[in-house]
Amino acid sequence: MGAILLVIFLILIAIGVPVAFSMGLVTMFACVSLGGAMEIIPTKMVMGINNFTFLCIPLFVLAGEIMSISGITKRIVDFRKNLVGHITGGLAHVNILASMLFAGLSGSATADAAGLGPIEIAMMEEGGYDRDFSSAVTAASAILGPIIPPSMNMIIYAVAAGNVSVVELFLGGIGPGVIIGVSLMVVCYFMSKKRKYPKTDQRATIKEIAKSFLETLPAMFMPILIMGGIMGGIFTATESAAVAVIYAIFVGRFVLKTIKFRDLYQPILSAAKMTASVMFIIAIASAMGWVITRLRIPYAISQFFLAYANNKFIFLLLANILLLLIGMIMDLAPALLIMTPILVPTATALGINPLHFGVMVVVNLCVGLVTPPVGMTLFVTANVAKISLARMYKAILPFIVVEIVALILIVYIPGISTWIPSLFGYV
Repeated sequence: MGAILLVIFLILIAIGVPVAFSMGLVTMFACVSLGGAMEIIPTKMVMGINNFTFLCIPLFVLAGEIMSISGITKRIVDFRKNLVGHITGGLAHVNILASMLFAGLSGSATADAAGLGPIEIAMMEEGGYDRDFSSAVTAASAILGPIIPPSMNMIIYAVAAGNVSVVELFLGGIGPGVIIGVSLMVVCYFMSKKRKYPKTDQRATIKEIAKSFLETLPAMFMPILIMGGIMGGIFTATESAAVAVIYAIFVGRFVLKTIKFRDLYQPILSAAKMTASVMFIIAIASAMGWVITRLRIPYAISQFFLAYANNKFIFLLLANILLLLIGMIMDLAPALLIMTPILVPTATALGINPLHFGVMVVVNLCVGLVTPPVGMTLFVTANVAKISLARMYKAILPFIVVEIVALILIVYIPGISTWIPSLFGYV
């Protein structure tokens, strides 16, 4: 039965049915096949989203949207340009560093690609870089959004897994985020050198760097405020999202003075749309998860892994191959909600650190966001850059290789994910 559902699901996606609706149709078919009453589906959907922790999602998205319209994205790019613009591949480094900082504001790869993308691509083109390379760097670095805290996908994983806290995952994402960011900068350096891309002729003065740093400081302080407040016991992870919104409004209205209260309508609307989309997927995935559990699919997969991958190293290899394949055809949130309950029991049985495994799953699926043939972030970036997907696929390949190498390091060196949380007593 499980194989039949998988085939139906893949056919629906292949013919262009949206993932959420594909999941819903498969769930309805399975429910009828099991002889269950159809009213169980809306019940499970409501139960799936009736979780206080999910309140983080709209609030973090809203905070990022407010900071974006405040003009902070341009300030982020300017500061990074002054800092590393004179190095070979400097504007590519600016792109990556801006994404690393913006990750702490938006927590979303889509938001990064759509918000910073137009600024970064235009900046790189003006600096002499070709559009394909600029677009590939933008897409590749955008996946840092769901990895570096705060991250709504870390929140989704924490709820779905139930064996690791949001705070642990937030801290665990810092090391992998830095590893991937530095890896991308290294490949950009060598590609820029080989292609003879220009660099900024004149190094920025200390005064210019200091000025742009001060202008960017309010943005850089937000992640510190969030994590510092949580670690200091001042507020919970959920409450920190509300604090982030208040801080974003305060910075935009009273510090930068670039927005008025009437300007909040658009970010609120954007956050509502994104939240509605994410929560609908979570609701459908919750109902689908109930069906999958009733069919004993997690148990069957767990038994398969325990029989043929009876040590954690082989299990991690097979799990990552499976996740990469899933990530190529499915967006992050539904993939997390479907795969987490299936893989976590086996990981637990094999004694894999739940924090390490959670970070690994999120990072792996993030790489899937920029991996053809689907790669949701590739679609967004190609649209922003106004280039064809064929050109996007070709340009992104070197960066995918680098990100997979970084993923392997993250998978087989648990300390990359667990070291920072261990400093705060979480591991």
